[in-house]
Amino acid sequence: MPSWFCFLRWTFSAVLFAVIFALVPSASATPRYKVLHAFGAGKDGTILWGSLTLDGKGNLYGTTAGGGAHGYGTVFQLTPKPDGRWEETILYSFRDPYKSDDGGTPSASLVFDDAGHLFGTTPVGGGSYTDGTVFELSRGTHNWSETEIHRFGRNDKASGPWGGVIRDSSGNLYGVGGCAFELSSEAGGRRREHILHCFPAFDGDGWEELDRPILNPAGNLYGTTEKGGSYRAGTVYELRLTSGGWKERILHSFPDFSSDGQVPGVGALVLDSAGNLYGTTAQGGSNTCGDVGCGTVFKLTPEANGEWKETILHNFAAGSSGNGPGAGVVLDQAGILYGTTIYGGTQCGCGVVYKLAPQASGKWKYTVLHTFVGSDGAQPDANLILDDKGNLYGTTAVGGTAGAGVAFELTP
Repeated sequence: MPSWFCFLRWTFSAVLFAVIFALVPSASATPRYKVLHAFGAGKDGTILWGSLTLDGKGNLYGTTAGGGAHGYGTVFQLTPKPDGRWEETILYSFRDPYKSDDGGTPSASLVFDDAGHLFGTTPVGGGSYTDGTVFELSRGTHNWSETEIHRFGRNDKASGPWGGVIRDSSGNLYGVGGCAFELSSEAGGRRREHILHCFPAFDGDGWEELDRPILNPAGNLYGTTEKGGSYRAGTVYELRLTSGGWKERILHSFPDFSSDGQVPGVGALVLDSAGNLYGTTAQGGSNTCGDVGCGTVFKLTPEANGEWKETILHNFAAGSSGNGPGAGVVLDQAGILYGTTIYGGTQCGCGVVYKLAPQASGKWKYTVLHTFVGSDGAQPDANLILDDKGNLYGTTAVGGTAGAGVAFELTP
């Protein structure tokens, strides 16, 4: 993750927080929306850019990019209590990444293995390596312990993994950071790095890949790049394992004209049972917000000839309906998509939670489920997740009663 990008995001969060609380003195949450925890008080974590992760007991886990005991971010757990409250536990506080072997400022979601260990990434730190880490958290008798299982830097082609990792059925971990990488699961708990593909800033390939890829049942990886491609407005790519190694294919290059989206953001793609891919672009589309397009939700469908067909499911617009989706979408069992926007809504323009439902006509119906007003959260910047009852869980980067973001639940 380039330092200028991190600086801009941190600067925007600080400015947005100041505007929110200057304009909006109190929240008016809807009956279906609930703040589970407001971050930022005391030694708590601050600034949430990653999605939540749900375990089999209904507990939620996530990361904060700042705060904690040392000021460099945390891993936290939220536990539901019988009285309806949620209790936060800080599982780990990251140390100064430039004065220790620790990573710092984790900005992505976590993933569990079968033994209940948590895995995540930091985009910076790792001791003398400095270019980020992949870490593991293991539950002990009284607390959790952290281990850096890979440090990026020196002669490593990959670096700065912003978007976390995913895990396959064999326990291998996959992520991106300049290059797509695999950390193989080997005997004795060792991990070995394999570089699958490096994203150059030329030759039509994508670059600036911000979120972890996803896996399909065949073991192929799919993801997006924010820049690059044939028109330099971002790509959707596939990495397929062949007899000659991993091969990349660009499934779609986002163009620089208004009928398509531009700049797929930090959210991961989602795959349905038919093999279709769904995602968002932060800009582009048929409506204009300032000097750029307001963003889109898109679908990519594999065709018999091996090509992929793109369909724009929704063009965001300026105003109360929300615009600028910073994250991707999540898909429920009925084929309904849910997501968030960073901007738009009423009063402070703090973003919305939306629903996109397929209709018999073939069109998709867009509905705003919740409008953020600042004191209940602002700038939701990560994919939502669903539990088995259909409840949605998410985070906001800033806002809340202490101004440093919230974890929330929404029942559609």
